[in-house]
Amino acid sequence: MAGMMRFEGKAILVTGGATGIGRATSVAFAGEGGRVMIGDKDARAEETVAIIRQAGGEADFTPTDVRDPAAVEALVQACVARYGRMDAAFNNAGVLPPQRPLHEVTREEMDLAVDVDFKGVFYSMQSEIRHFLKVGGGAIVNTASVGALIADPNMSAYVAMKHAVAGLTKAAAVEYAQMGIRANCIAPGFVVTPMTQHWADSKEFTDMFYAANISGRAAQPEEIAGTVLHLCSDAASFINGATFTIDGGQTAH
Repeated sequence: MAGMMRFEGKAILVTGGATGIGRATSVAFAGEGGRVMIGDKDARAEETVAIIRQAGGEADFTPTDVRDPAAVEALVQACVARYGRMDAAFNNAGVLPPQRPLHEVTREEMDLAVDVDFKGVFYSMQSEIRHFLKVGGGAIVNTASVGALIADPNMSAYVAMKHAVAGLTKAAAVEYAQMGIRANCIAPGFVVTPMTQHWADSKEFTDMFYAANISGRAAQPEEIAGTVLHLCSDAASFINGATFTIDGGQTAH
């Protein structure tokens, strides 16, 4: 991969780029020549921008709450205004609701999962697709989860919304394939990020998880970024409506 510049001259929008997978992917896009516009409500997105700029890349940050359609539309417009274009979008912003049995999930917890994990992706895709229809196409990648393929106990809200993201991705691919727009999603397994650090710090959890996963470990965010870049690149021109599992073999048996 060294020396590749697949995104030179292109602009990429990333939601949820403050930390974790979003940060690693933003840095990877910039490392291959991409100009990155990050949308996030987390001010740590400024740190991601600083990392990219210090490495000689180009990035900017627009504070964005993906629950607000107007804010997402403003983010797309900010990307186009800043770079004169938008070629791809990575919709990665999401939340991980508290773990509890389905019958104990509160209305507030379910509403947050719906508003961020599903509606946030939906609103982002709407604004991105409107732009891509004007310019003749583009690539969209959404972050789902292995929770879009299987279910674990006490994660009903999260699992339901990630299944919804996978379905929404397929629906968009079917509707817009003839218009030059590709939509795919990724389904990561356990990735060590600030959002999942409490699991990584739990010996009880990691002993159980690592014993059940054929790789015997969790992923680092950088290991997810490569698939996102591929799906946004010209090399993936015939990949549409797909869900890419990146779980170290968790769902292979």
